[in-house]
Amino acid sequence: MYLTARTRVALRVFAALVLLFLYVPLVIVVLNAFNKSRVFAFPPTGFTLDWWDRAAHSDAAVTALWTSVRAGIGAMLIALVLGSMAAFAVQRYRFFGRSTISFLVILPIALPGIVTGIALNAALSTVIGENNFGLITVIIGHATFCIVIVFNNVQARLRRMGGSLEEASNDLGATGWQTFRFVTLPNVRGALVAGALLAFGLSFDEIVVTNFTSSPDVQTLPLWIFGNLFRPNQAPVVNVVAAVLIVAAVVPVWLAQRISDDVAGSRL
Repeated sequence: MYLTARTRVALRVFAALVLLFLYVPLVIVVLNAFNKSRVFAFPPTGFTLDWWDRAAHSDAAVTALWTSVRAGIGAMLIALVLGSMAAFAVQRYRFFGRSTISFLVILPIALPGIVTGIALNAALSTVIGENNFGLITVIIGHATFCIVIVFNNVQARLRRMGGSLEEASNDLGATGWQTFRFVTLPNVRGALVAGALLAFGLSFDEIVVTNFTSSPDVQTLPLWIFGNLFRPNQAPVVNVVAAVLIVAAVVPVWLAQRISDDVAGSRL
């Protein structure tokens, strides 16, 4: 496709503006984590590490961080099992209602978070009672949309892989388990890892669904940030925790992209 020099410049400027729009607010949050001022201010009035020390010694923030990690790992494991099973069923088998199941699996990620949260709250309250809400219900809530991430990754990899390698393995006398272990799994392993990392990152910074499925004594890091955001004495610590949360959300996405690109490159 041929583009004039003026068009190329315009596209570069537009892309730069979009990136600035997306990432300048994040940079400001990180800078404020080192700001001497107790309030949000730019440019920073000075440099200090005191807020990082206070955040490290904040029992509530550390507890919330550990809760988010546990919720993310739990949702990731459920998503890995159910998402990969659904992807294999939809992509490798032909049955009545196949397209409907695929649509229903993908639907939760398209619904507004508040709708999913209200629906989960009503369903879980009916089944187990609202007094029994806790970390398990948070994990279940997060898994509903994390499954979609794993499902899409594995299904895309199975679609590119095709079925010829598995058919050849079966023709050569391999059992179903041997075919899966030595042929299928090595080809979808990168998609599983990438899907798991993305699912963990998505769960880690979720707040809307968490608010509807958690109990008062279960507080994830995003909920802690929201609850302390407008408290003057906690504002500097919130900046630090927000900076940590940014890194914690970016790293899984970056790793997932690297793994996907490396696996795709090795297939060429």
